[in-house]
Amino acid sequence: MTDEYLTVKQSLTLKKVINRSKFLAHVQEINNEAEARAFLLHIREQHRQATHNCFAFRLGLPPEDLTFCDDDGEPGGSAGKPILGAILSKNVTNTAIVVTRYFGGRKLGIRGLIEAYGGVSKEVLDLAGTVTRILEEKVNLTCQYDSLDRVMYLVDKYGARITNSQYAEKAVLTLAVRRSLRDDLLEELGRWAEIGN
Repeated sequence: MTDEYLTVKQSLTLKKVINRSKFLAHVQEINNEAEARAFLLHIREQHRQATHNCFAFRLGLPPEDLTFCDDDGEPGGSAGKPILGAILSKNVTNTAIVVTRYFGGRKLGIRGLIEAYGGVSKEVLDLAGTVTRILEEKVNLTCQYDSLDRVMYLVDKYGARITNSQYAEKAVLTLAVRRSLRDDLLEELGRWAEIGN
């Protein structure tokens, strides 16, 4: 089970004119399908006069990854698929691209559209760069104060992060730990703390 993935380092927009049509490729990191759809709606709102706002995204890791593409009125398979192809070829995930096209009066043909949409998508991904992210899972625990030193040792040993803490009658901690290390950490913590949801 892998717990690392590549995604885009930064959100940005690339502008390019191809045979008098203006293409704007917008890329952004996303964490779920709702964020992907919100990104598309935001771009559509900004570019209401555009001829097309074609779109693709990929979320998650194989074999559970989710991909989607939309040609937004361009001929079938000429826009969304090349955009998605660029995302897949760069091996990035949690990434959405919207390519806005303002028609310039000259038809590009199916092959020309595929090259244009795929090309600007690859270029915007190159410019955005990539960053490695780590999949983490949340662990909630409660422990007595006389066990806290041991719990903190295990937090450090497994490279977990404390994201929330409350100190009252008992110590209540919320941890973020690499997905691949979660079960091992829970096994060791079980002797020193009560594990919650």
